[in-house]
Amino acid sequence: MRRTSFENADSSMARSLEIVGDWWTLLIVRDAFMGVRRFDDFQEHLGIARNILAARIRRLVDFGILERQLYQIKPNRYEYLLTESGKDLKVVLFAIKQWGDSHLYEGTGHPLSIAHKDCGSEISVDIVCPKCKEVLSDDDEKLDWIPGAGMSDKDKRVYTQFRANSYFELNHS
Repeated sequence: MRRTSFENADSSMARSLEIVGDWWTLLIVRDAFMGVRRFDDFQEHLGIARNILAARIRRLVDFGILERQLYQIKPNRYEYLLTESGKDLKVVLFAIKQWGDSHLYEGTGHPLSIAHKDCGSEISVDIVCPKCKEVLSDDDEKLDWIPGAGMSDKDKRVYTQFRANSYFELNHS
């Protein structure tokens, strides 16, 4: 069965997952944040097959998440560095890690901490209103899904139809 492509979907989430939605891709980005730069180092650290790694890195370069930088001539060898777009995935990786720490390692201690260098405190990902700076809880009734200008008329109808059944509406009615 052929996989559905979300490349042209009317959803930022679906289109983003088309690019970074498989585990190898996110693990490559995670390793890039941790300082891994070279193909052989990614391959050794992740234990990923070379052909799969090459395809994922090519895709990350094509979508502007990594950039190729020549570090050796004859033979040509490249390092792969995070672009600004790639660096913006930090919050996604931290949120996935935070979820895993809470739900997969609860009470047993998690394998890796990410701490603020200045104070040593472990970081957390929060949902914050950019205007008033209020930190919202996971089930906060102050969250609302609002159709954007890029949403198709069909999706707006579906959104309106199912909005009353959303997690936020059902838990706070």
